[in-house]
This record gives sequence, structure tokens and C-alpha cells, in this order.
Amino acid sequence: MELRGKHLIGGRIAAEASTTFQAAVAATGEPLDPPYYEATAAEVDSALRGAESSFDALRGSAHEVRADLLDRIADQIVALGDALLERAHLETGLPLARLTAERGRAVNQMRLFAELLREGSWVEARIDRGQPERQPLPKPDVRRMLIPLGPIVVFGASNFPLAIGVVGTDTVCALAAGCPVVVKGHPAHPGTGEMLGTAVHSALEATGLPLESFSLLHGAGHELGLALVRHPATRAVAFTGSLRGGRALYDAAAARPDPIPVYAEMGSTNPVFLLPGALEQRAEQIAEGYIGSVTMGVGQFCTNPGIVLGLEAPGLGRFLDAAGRLANATTPATMLHAGIQRTFDAGLERVARTKGVRTIGRSAEPAAGACQAASAVFATDPQTIEAEPHLKEELFGPASIVVQCRDVAEMVRYAESLEGQLTATLHGTEEDLRTYERLVRVLERKVGRLVFNGFPTGIEVCAAMHHGGPYPATTDPHFTSIGTAAIHRFVRPVCYQGFPDAALPPELRNRNARRIWRLVDNQFTKEDA
Repeated sequence: MELRGKHLIGGRIAAEASTTFQAAVAATGEPLDPPYYEATAAEVDSALRGAESSFDALRGSAHEVRADLLDRIADQIVALGDALLERAHLETGLPLARLTAERGRAVNQMRLFAELLREGSWVEARIDRGQPERQPLPKPDVRRMLIPLGPIVVFGASNFPLAIGVVGTDTVCALAAGCPVVVKGHPAHPGTGEMLGTAVHSALEATGLPLESFSLLHGAGHELGLALVRHPATRAVAFTGSLRGGRALYDAAAARPDPIPVYAEMGSTNPVFLLPGALEQRAEQIAEGYIGSVTMGVGQFCTNPGIVLGLEAPGLGRFLDAAGRLANATTPATMLHAGIQRTFDAGLERVARTKGVRTIGRSAEPAAGACQAASAVFATDPQTIEAEPHLKEELFGPASIVVQCRDVAEMVRYAESLEGQLTATLHGTEEDLRTYERLVRVLERKVGRLVFNGFPTGIEVCAAMHHGGPYPATTDPHFTSIGTAAIHRFVRPVCYQGFPDAALPPELRNRNARRIWRLVDNQFTKEDA
């Protein structure tokens, strides 16, 4: 398809500003056509007013219609074919094989949410039937379910242009809930975003839903994002990116006359704890999986294992030797864009220069001027990592630090000192879990997902997944940004008391026409009330 470099606002192509920016080939820095127009304040207002005007029609549409919309978006993305993958490869540097797999994830999660809508129980219908004869006071008839919030602003992520981008989980579950969406595309891959945006518009046309239910705006600066958050029609925000960016949006939303939620996923160091039983049995195998996880996607995952803690023992020595050899053997690889590469290089050198830190493995240096990262693994002790706070910060790229602990008490102290994390991983035996139960209990308070004998990179998109965690990993640990439970970010409960049956939403009426699971008088059932 021909790229226009313009915004998709409802059903129209728009570009009012004279200011433009260009994406670049990630590997070389060469500018990519076309130039993209910066969204104006008027275009922000037009997109969100359109979203607001479409809300009643979208939320009032049948679940089957919205499920059909998601299936059609998936079909449209597949129909874009290799052109989508090739543009994404140019803009992000991600290999075509990785992008092909990511497209599969994006399409599958759309179909997963379509299934969720067709099944229908996600609305969490609760019915407490009235008891007018109850003494000393009658019991009223009370019924409750989840309803959509309204227009949602979505910020596309840099590292998953297809699965957490313009039509990623945030957009998909908002549309599934019945919420219109306005997306701020990521400026590093606007061409990819434009192609995905057209897929949504085509699907909306085919289902007869309002075209104003989706808009895509482009912009390279921070002003656009803040304008979207501050607009009075915006009801919630979804963001994946840096702590600095997420916190700025959160603060802007809190400062509104009517504060709104910002669901920001901002990354973490995802500590890995190596317990004695596992080190004794399979130190080298753990090292292999560890280096594979550190270097996966050039380390550009929010679940990248940035810190490893192991008890000093012969098994830890074997782990360090194997990890060092494997890190030395890796080759530099292209990062998403030059800004990420510069930040990573600066952070890598700061760690390498820190007193008390030694390098145990590092790949060859990239060619001069290349937008590439060298992989590196460092080692230190608990005293150094406590004395140098920057060692605890996320280093977004293929690097990690191993902390050699003298006893489990040092591990537990580190766990207790942790800020909120997306994940923590334990490598051990079942006996280790019993022996070091205290460590597990501490980590439960600090993270959103605990992994046993695996690695946190590679997230299964499913109903049970929780991709979130206490601040600063996210701004709200109650919610996930991956998996079908992500839909709960964009809905709220409404209670109906004393309403006649015919005036209730179908899900709360006495006759359970959709045969969904409902909590009726404290019992889950699919029967009529």
C-alpha cells in the first residue's frame, strides 16, 4: 500500500500542520519516506470528539459484532502480507522471523478477545434477587455488571510494533470492551503504524461500526501525548515505555480537573535467583537459558533479566564461566533506533566503570557508527550493588549483572529492598522452594509474575497471564496489560437497584439469554435467575 504520512481521524485522512518528521532505517540511519505530519491541537480535538460521539453506538453494539470486528482486523493484518513485515523490519531492525512470529501473536490475541466476547462472562454479572418479605427490612433487588469507560488513548510501544503497537493488546481490548480508541503512533515506526491503522478502518467499514471509533495520530514530540491525556473526552490511558515517560503522563492525568487512570507499564530489572539445588544440578544449562533470555530481541524486552543473584558455591562458578563464554560468543545486533542505542551504550559503560564490578563476558564491539549493541554480563557483590544505586536501574538492552551472595540472607535482603518488578525468577528444586520459602514470600509482595525454572522473556497471551507489578513497574499493580484480563482496565462496575427486568441490560435480566456465567444469590450458574 502507498503510505501517505498523514493521520487517520475517524474515516478521513488528515494533515493540517506544516511540521513533519521522518522515520529512519534502524540499521543505517537513512531517512525513510514519506515524511509524517505532526498532529495539531485541532486534530487532537477532532479525533477525541469523534471518539466521544461514537461511544454510545460502539458500546451498544452486540458482542458478536465487536467480535467480528476483531476477527476482521486480524484478517486485514494478515492480508497486508510481507509489505507490513518489510516496513517494520526497516523501521525497527527486528529480524523478519521475529516480526513474523509477532504478527502471529498480534493476530492470535485479536481472535482470543473475539472468543472472550462471544463467551460473554467477562462482564462479571452479579445478581442478588430482592426479598420483599425479609424482616426487619425488605431486601432490595441489586444487580451489577461491568460497562465500558469511554474513549481510550493508547501509546504504541517501540519494541513490539505489531503486538503492543497501533493494534496491540491495548487497542484490541479497548475495542472489545466497547471503548473508542485514539492511538498515538510511535515515531520510530510510523509507516508500520499507518499500515495497521488502515486495517482497523477497513474492518470498521465492513462491520458497519462508526469509523470515529478509531483514530491514529502521529507526532515526534511530547506535546501530542500530553494533549491527548489532558483532553476532556479521554477516559483512560494505556502506555508502554520508560519510567520517565509513563510518570509524565500519569502526573498530567492526575492534574486534570477530573483525574483519569493511566495504565503505564514501565519495565523493571526482573531479578533471577539461583538456588543451590539448581546450581549443583544444571549450572551450565541455566547459563545457556540466561544468555538466551538476556540477548533475546537485543535485550529490548521489559522482562529482560537484568539482575541475577546466586549463592557462592562451585555451581555458581560453573554458571559464571559458562555465561561468560556464551556472552563472548554473541555478535552485536541492531537496536530499535539510535536513541535507545545511545542510552544503552552510556549505561553499559557506566556499569563497566563502576568500582567493584567486573566483566565476565562481552561480545565484540559493533562497527563504528552502527546502531548496534554489544552484549555484556558483569559480576559484583551485594555491598557494591547497594552502594551504587544505578546498578539496580533497568539497562534496556542485552546486558545483565550477576550478584554473588554469601548466604541466603543476602538474597532475602536484596529482595526486601526491591522496588516493584514485573517478574522475578527462581531456579531451584522443590526442596529449595521449601528451604527458601521466606524468599518466595518476600518476592510475592514485590512482583506481578513469579517464574520457576524458566526465564521471564516470552509472555504467554492467555487468561491467567498477569503482566504488571507494583510501582515503578506499573502505575497500578491490580491490572495486566497482556492476556484477556487486560480488558478490565477499560471498564467499570455499575449497579442497578430495583430496576424492572425489561429495563435491565440483557446480561442482568432474569432470563439468561446468552447463557453466560453469573453470580446469582452467591452461586455461579448459567441458569435463569
